[in-house]
Amino acid sequence: IELTAEQKEFQATARKFAAEEIIPVAAQYDRTGEYPLPLIKRAWELGLMNAHIPESCGGLGLGSFEACLITEELAYGCTGVQTAIEANSLGQMPVIIAGNEHQQKKYLGRMTEEPMMCAYCVTEPGAGSDVAGIKTKAEKKGDEYVINGQKMWITNGGKANWYFLLARTNPDPKAPASKAFTGFIVEADSPGIQIGRKEINMGQRCSDTRGIVFEDVRVPKENVLMAEGAGFKIAMGAFDKTRPPVAAGAVGLAKRALDEATRYALERKTFGKAIVEHQAVSFLLAEMAMKVELARMAYQRAAWEVDAGRRNTYYASIAKAFAGDIANQVATDAVQIFGGNGFNTEYPVEKLLRDAKIYQV
Repeated sequence: IELTAEQKEFQATARKFAAEEIIPVAAQYDRTGEYPLPLIKRAWELGLMNAHIPESCGGLGLGSFEACLITEELAYGCTGVQTAIEANSLGQMPVIIAGNEHQQKKYLGRMTEEPMMCAYCVTEPGAGSDVAGIKTKAEKKGDEYVINGQKMWITNGGKANWYFLLARTNPDPKAPASKAFTGFIVEADSPGIQIGRKEINMGQRCSDTRGIVFEDVRVPKENVLMAEGAGFKIAMGAFDKTRPPVAAGAVGLAKRALDEATRYALERKTFGKAIVEHQAVSFLLAEMAMKVELARMAYQRAAWEVDAGRRNTYYASIAKAFAGDIANQVATDAVQIFGGNGFNTEYPVEKLLRDAKIYQV
């Protein structure tokens, strides 16, 4: 497929930003774990954030395909930075697909006015992929809901202005998931919210990941998305649109690992010739390149399907699983090509290997 002029422009802008502004500081952010606020502000200024927000709310109204092109380029620079940016899209998506006009203008609109983060509060200590196992409860009292529970592994948890929160509103444990949960928009400064410490993770260390406790947090009924009981459907619908960009992030990392390994193989000499001339290395690089290209095609298919208005769950799941696997394989192979140097922090590939693991978890 041929990219449109607009798509090429977004891709080129993101590529330039990654090369000139992310890559030079990525290792430093990895060492300190500091939140990359200057990069996030710059990405916002360049129009590389909040790509999904509708034009009616001041956004660009881009499709999943365009968002994926941007994501791959940002991830090439650093997946920690890219994850902080992409978590915004995940937090916004329920409001984009299920919010009414007032909710969209209020919560999406403010994100186009200044650099601001939001977060997707679904995962709990005992419920990650098992969304139906969520224990956080929301009890209706008059015109409000009172929320109690604990969330875990929330990206942007300590930086968000507001959260999309999934909570159980039907106390009957036998109630089907499709009717038991409700989606809420919760202001991050609401009384009763306790934000946990920043988690120190294996990779993507500049991304802000935390646990959050909700204790008698009051949320007005106007902040319910769609209707009581519609939360599970909304959360699943958001995943269909946000899985392709996760896959695109994994592809960006894999492409970076391939490029670093190729460059090193052309420079490093053993037995009187560049190691790229050894068949074992050249074959390995060829396999790495095949994997990158195929994973890119997988996320593009998934993004194209959802942009065409079709349900893409099947393709999006394949793209995310496959790209996550190849990111780890290609990063491992890059370390192998670097040899002993690949195990050292002075070279970029050990960070890529640590950053890649989350895509498989």
